Amino acid sequence: MAGQSTSSTTDTKAKVITTFLEQPTFSCAQCAATIALQDELISKAFSGRDGRGYLINSAVNLKMGKREDRALLTGVHTVADVFCMGCNDRMGWYYYKASDNSQKYKEGKYLLEREKLVKENKWNLED
Repeated sequence: MAGQSTSSTTDTKAKVITTFLEQPTFSCAQCAATIALQDELISKAFSGRDGRGYLINSAVNLKMGKREDRALLTGVHTVADVFCMGCNDRMGWYYYKASDNSQKYKEGKYLLEREKLVKENKWNLED
């Protein structure tokens, strides 16, 4: 939910969206809130603050922190940390703007920390 400006300390657990019930997703490792469809994964070759990260096209159940210019490995980007709406855990960040033309493809995308996610395959073993 990229457009929301809810404080990272606000209790938003009641607002968590439970969708994509039959589709493979990434969920919050802390509270199991759905964060993104696996189909939205662009790349696994990214670095986050605490290790590897995934570049994701779109996400749900996230709230934005404060927008800021941040020096990252690939240059200065305008980003905002994103927090899980279920537990307020910091999940990664949202790219608003990249200063270098070669990095513009990241704009409007999410960098989500791999260690903060659980891959939910939604397999039905009874079929």
